[in-house]
Amino acid sequence: MVLAGLTATAVQNPLTSLADDVAATRCILALQDGPTVLVGHSWAGTVISETGVDPKVSALVYIAARAPDADEDDVALAAKFPTPPANAGLVKSGGFAQFSEEAFLKDFAGGVDPDKARVLHAVQGRIADTLFASRTTEAAWKLKPSWYAVSRQDRTTSPELERFLAKRMQAKTIEVDASHLSLITHPQEITDLILDAAGRSS
Repeated sequence: MVLAGLTATAVQNPLTSLADDVAATRCILALQDGPTVLVGHSWAGTVISETGVDPKVSALVYIAARAPDADEDDVALAAKFPTPPANAGLVKSGGFAQFSEEAFLKDFAGGVDPDKARVLHAVQGRIADTLFASRTTEAAWKLKPSWYAVSRQDRTTSPELERFLAKRMQAKTIEVDASHLSLITHPQEITDLILDAAGRSS
């Protein structure tokens, strides 16, 4: 898909392991022709932190995202900040977890039209129980220019954690009055941030 003169491609992360998600991202990255901005929302911030060292990658954009340092215990880091309400809504079964409908609508997709949020809930990926314990071997944000969108009303990832991560990576940062899904509820602000990372104006 071409948007604002840029080719946009979505990676379908399997969420079975960091290695699987990294492999999926590298497959898509290999198809890109020219400088590429990697955009990661939520868990995908970890994935772009690992894959962003690729020479094709010109910039990184984190949207209410995790951004661990290499070999950092991300779970222990998150525990230093307020526990987000969404954690209580994770339903675990068979080695995987996903949000209950109530937690998804209230905590993950706050501000999203309820009918649209229910569709998103129905197609949410199931997360391997061990996923968040994975550790990266790279911290691409130390090498590449980075942008970060903090969600002030986030009930899935602590806004305080998001601010810490953005400051640590010295990212160009915006704050959005949004839930975890700012890319849906505030598309213009997020689009402008991505275009800025790509060296374009909206």
